[in-house]
Order: sequence, then structure tokens, then C-alpha cells
Amino acid sequence: MLDNGLRVIVHEDRSSPLIALNILYDVGSRDEVPEMTGIAHLFEHLMFGGTPEIPDFDTPLQLAGGENNAFTSSDITNYYITVPADNIETALWLESDRMKCLDFSEKSLSVQKNVVVEEFNQRYLNYPYGDALLLLKPLAYRVHPYKWPTIGIDPSHIRNARMEDIKEFFYSHYAPDNAILTMAGNISPAEGFRLADKWFGSIESRKILRRNLPQEPVQTEERRLEVERDVPATAIYKAWHVGPGRKNDFYTCDLITDLLAGGDSGRLFNTLIRKKKLFSEIDAYITAEIDPGLLIISGRLMNETDPAEADAAITRLLKDLRTRAVPEEELKKVKDKYESSSIYLRTSILGKAMNLSYFELIGDPGIINRETGLYRKSDANSIIETARKYLNEANCSTIFYKSSRKNS
Repeated sequence: MLDNGLRVIVHEDRSSPLIALNILYDVGSRDEVPEMTGIAHLFEHLMFGGTPEIPDFDTPLQLAGGENNAFTSSDITNYYITVPADNIETALWLESDRMKCLDFSEKSLSVQKNVVVEEFNQRYLNYPYGDALLLLKPLAYRVHPYKWPTIGIDPSHIRNARMEDIKEFFYSHYAPDNAILTMAGNISPAEGFRLADKWFGSIESRKILRRNLPQEPVQTEERRLEVERDVPATAIYKAWHVGPGRKNDFYTCDLITDLLAGGDSGRLFNTLIRKKKLFSEIDAYITAEIDPGLLIISGRLMNETDPAEADAAITRLLKDLRTRAVPEEELKKVKDKYESSSIYLRTSILGKAMNLSYFELIGDPGIINRETGLYRKSDANSIIETARKYLNEANCSTIFYKSSRKNS
């Protein structure tokens, strides 16, 4: 750790001629207030709008043979660059410069506001099924800020953001003592730490706004919402509260979603699409957030399917998970598939840099070497116990997203 609080991780991998540089800021949409959501995502865009010293972020990086991108989640905002090892200082120069200060101009803010509002409209409001998460999250969450998606509650929150709000958010969250810098690839730890101190050591720490988030109360009864939209087919969205990411029974929950939605061999596909022909497509996943998240099942119905019948079929399938042991052969198949995909991810220097940053944030970068083993610990008994704990009707929020075209 540097004197200013910046945490630095260097992973040497001489098999690559490149270096992946990842900077994770410990700020996401959960750090917003209900009256001004979507600001964390707006900042992802503002960070590419230039600074007083470097008005054009992309051109110097492209000249150095580098590539970059970023993403925002409920928990973090993550920026990453891949660059030839000889040009790593270009990447460090660019990232350290925008950590110091941005181009806080009304012109830059207006441009990025328009980009984000347009994204909101295109991907969420004017796209088939795009508003499903805008409806599902506040149905499942009552008090925790996970109840709004990263894009925000309404585009007006972005349009109405003032320059003083933007500056306050930046200086309260974007700082060395609220960030993790990871370099993975063709660089030694000694050189990585030297360069990190050279480029970031002089940046002063800031007064970070400490979070005090409300704890979501236990859901004790089923919640349902029915909406009608001009979409090709009726859909169902179901969400169950589960535990925090990478803790307790997280890996068993993840294994359950793989059992349910592991491609053509998954139970949802085999039972509800192939055999019963109730759905045209269906999926299951966990949100994997730092605070307790959701396990979500979503699917689009065949035109002749009764939504109540489809919903009951999902319920029966989950009851089977709660009452009958999963055959060992089925378990082994999904575990092997997970391990092969995990090994592939670990061969990527960018994947390593991202994972090391995230695992450092949650307190243990060593998880990167143990995660497959943690996943493999789940067995038939733990699946039954976890399914009983979470996958029950009282813990479920359901949206019937009905097509207005169905009977036309």
C-alpha cells in the first residue's frame, strides 16, 4: 500500500508480452441517494472526457498500442487497460492524471449526460423487456439501494445532476485511498511497485464518504406484479434473496444456477423447453453482489402457454431441488464445466488483474487460487439445504410481464 492509501497488486506473468492494468474504485450505484441515481455510471463516462492536462484520453493510449474500457456495477466502478509492456507508463500516466482531476466543464458534463440518457432510453425504456429489471429490483428490495439498477431509476436524475453534485461525488469517492491498482503480465513486482509509487504516490488522499447502507429486512411473503407491454411474448421474472457474494453458501447458490441453466443439459431447458414446451427461452443466474443479492430466473413463454402454468412448472422444478438429491454424475458435469471455464479465465492477464482487484476489495486476493475448490465443496446435501433456505415462495418476487400482442 502506498502512503496515500492506494492498494497495489502486481502479478508477474512472463508468458505475455502485455500488461493489464486495472483500477477498481470502491464506489457503485449502491453509494447513490434515491433522489439522484445513475451518477456512478455517469462517472464511468465522464472519466473518458479528458482532464485539464490530457484533454484526449484515448489517442495517447492508441498510439501506445493499448486498449481500454470500463464498467460500473452496484458495488464498484472498474477501469482497465491492456498495453505492450514497454508502454506501461503511458497507461499509468493516463490513469493517475484522471485520478487527480477531471475536466469539470459544463460542455463535457452535457455531452456525457446526453450519452447516458440516450443509453437509458435505448436499452431500458425503448427496448423490448428493457424495463424488466427496473420493475423487478424495487419489487424485491424495499430499503437497500440495490433496489435500483446501475443505470438509475429515471433519466431525469442524470439530466438534473448539477456540476456541484458531480464534483462532490468525484472528490468523495475517486481517490487513491478508495482504489485498488493491479498490474498483471510482463512486469516484476519490484518494477510494478516502483512505477505505482512514481505515478500515483504524489496524489493526496481524500476524505472518502463512508457508506452506511440500510440492511434489507427478511422477506416473509411472496410478492407479485403484473404488467402489460407491447412485446413479442409474455415473460416471467422471479427473484429470491440470497446471501452475499463469495461468502457462506454463495458457491452452492452459483452451482444451483448452473444445474438449472447449464445450457442444453440444464434442468430448466430439459424440463420446461424440451419436454413441456412451455418456454422458448429461460435462464437462471445470481447477481453476485457484495451485499446479499438475488437469484433470478427469467424466461419467455411460448405463445400458447398459460403464465400460471409456466410459473407452477418453475415452482415444481425448484421443489425437486429442495427434496431430492442431485445425482452425482449431474453434479460432476456442472463442476467440471465450471472448472474448465475458470481455468480459461485465469489464463487471461486481464481476467487475473480484474479478479485480484475485486478479491482484494472483499478482503482476500487469495480467493483467486481457491475459488474452484470452494465451488467443488458443494454437494447434494448442501444443495438441498441451500434450496430450502432460499428457494421458497415466501422469499420470492415474481413479475408476469404480459404481451399485449398475444391475443391480437
